[in-house]
Amino acid sequence: MSEERTEISSLGEFGLIEHLTKNIEHQNASTILGVGDDAAVIDHFGKQTVITTDLLIEGVHFDLMYTPLKHLGYKSVVVNVSDIYAMNATPTQITLSLAVSNRFSLEALEEFYDGVYVACEEYGVDLVGGDTTSSNKGFVISVTAIGEVAPDQFVKRSTAKPNDLICVSGYLGGAYLGLLLLEREKKIFLETKGVQPDLENRDYIVGRLLKPEARRDIIEFFEKEKIVPTAMMDISDGLSSEVLHICKQSGVGAVLYEDKIPVHPDAKEFAYKLEIDPTACALSGGEDYELLFTLAQSDYDKIKDVNGIRVVGYVTEAAEGAHIITRGGNKHQLTAQGWNAFSK
Repeated sequence: MSEERTEISSLGEFGLIEHLTKNIEHQNASTILGVGDDAAVIDHFGKQTVITTDLLIEGVHFDLMYTPLKHLGYKSVVVNVSDIYAMNATPTQITLSLAVSNRFSLEALEEFYDGVYVACEEYGVDLVGGDTTSSNKGFVISVTAIGEVAPDQFVKRSTAKPNDLICVSGYLGGAYLGLLLLEREKKIFLETKGVQPDLENRDYIVGRLLKPEARRDIIEFFEKEKIVPTAMMDISDGLSSEVLHICKQSGVGAVLYEDKIPVHPDAKEFAYKLEIDPTACALSGGEDYELLFTLAQSDYDKIKDVNGIRVVGYVTEAAEGAHIITRGGNKHQLTAQGWNAFSK
């Protein structure tokens, strides 16, 4: 029995938006007016507003051969709220715009929106607007996230200071290894008729790519412990690239220690199977959506025993440059080989 398929064109643009957004319930007092008017109205009651936008393009940022639409909807929200958390702020609203070709049915878009709504509920954000249009080919997603922060509590990339600790949340490199596995299985599937993909029960690395999570828990921990990082950003392009961003914008140098960089045992094991270096995956992989932040040394006692936060190095004077010290004690210049949206 074939699945039901409703052509998007049968609804028209306004009918489509109304259909996909008819059950929205607002979660934030700051959302005064949402979907259904010419513009949304938001009042953050004296707090400062943080805004970020991301584009996700089929064939550049995701491959629908192995990315379920519900997961894609979820991830589209997560990658944006992660940027809000990276400012030490709380996400409150998103807008979502799509360009879709006629190869997508209404049911396919409903599946995508299901993922969007699950993420909105998980992170306490309201979908308050957006746009839909047709695309000649492929699927284009644009999400804008809006957040709030107490006056002057936002954290920039440009304010790290020499002798600060360099810290990361969670594990790094897993999403990149998940991508390698899925790309390998896609290639085999396309080249060998009848062969079904074998993901080897590697749920951890596949999940890190297809359904990442943003680190709200870390921001809540900072608030509880009255910690304000000296600089922060999320890790979307690999640790080395992000550390170099902070170094450049803060006018500082850095030292990282290879043996301090956290890689999950499942990711390590798969990297060894592929005969690649797990540290290289963490440094250059990307899409982990963990937080990279610098702290004053006076905050060390507050974070030293916290599960999920690791000190991986320290900030130096700019003249010393940015380096990594290997397990063997060798010192190498840190280079950015992270994922580049313009490299394809």
